[in-house]
Amino acid sequence: MGRTFLHTGTVTRRDLLRTTAVGAAALVLPVRLAACIRRDPDLERLTKWVETLRGEGLAGSQAPLGLAAVRVGELAAGTPYEPYTLEEYLRNGGSPLQEPLTVSLTRFDCVTLVESCLAVARVARTDGPPTWKGFGHEIERMRYRRGHRAGYISRLHYFSEWITDGTQRGLLKDLGSELGGSEDTRPLRFMTEHRDEYPALRDRDAFDEIRRTERRISARPRRVVPSKRIPQMVNRIESGDVLGFATSIPGLDVTHTAFAYRDKSGTLRVLHAPLSGGVVEVTGATLPEYVAAIRRATGILVARPV
Repeated sequence: MGRTFLHTGTVTRRDLLRTTAVGAAALVLPVRLAACIRRDPDLERLTKWVETLRGEGLAGSQAPLGLAAVRVGELAAGTPYEPYTLEEYLRNGGSPLQEPLTVSLTRFDCVTLVESCLAVARVARTDGPPTWKGFGHEIERMRYRRGHRAGYISRLHYFSEWITDGTQRGLLKDLGSELGGSEDTRPLRFMTEHRDEYPALRDRDAFDEIRRTERRISARPRRVVPSKRIPQMVNRIESGDVLGFATSIPGLDVTHTAFAYRDKSGTLRVLHAPLSGGVVEVTGATLPEYVAAIRRATGILVARPV
């Protein structure tokens, strides 16, 4: 079950009633209702996964954050893929001006899997027992521009900007140049050119702001490691590096996201939440093989969690 934060502070009964009224499918946290005695699969997973990281020595500052994140991905294997969870509030009549923070450890799409694994890894590094509020804070500072949630337009919709924004704030290191990436200078305009596919863009102000965002981020070329160069780079890509699969689709930067995953034999594969497979998994294909099989793929964006 996912959860939706409407505010970052204490949640009141009024907040709960308001959330129910707009049809949010998830519970509002961080507080748990004393009268509600039931299992909480999301919180159980958070607690168990943090305990696992701490017990395996993956929660200290000396352990690579990416390695801890893919360990969480291993623990999440088999979890269902569910698309468009961040848009549920819009389908239920919510306003793009007030986007709630939707988080879950029991359902993922490709981006929320990456965010959630990194968030659990960062929570594990904090003192004391893990809290859902702390987990939500880690998600928020990755998902939104400059870490501040201010409606739909503040979400980092284009994954190349997700990497750039995270790099600027010390959450990631962009490895594009280091790995010999080529510049992708094509303008990004997929969202505004496919307005009907994005419910929030029915709002004129939201549409105009997303168009301004597209123009701004298009001025910064993306560094893409070309598909033909990936086999030469596999020894420089680490388990836990974040991958964005670049595409030639006009106006779009990335069609899928994942973690690089080095198995016990040392082979570099992909850990992801695929639409086709329906659950979180590690690919049988190697990373170069996986990219080669993606229609219209041009290469990968690579960033290292720090």
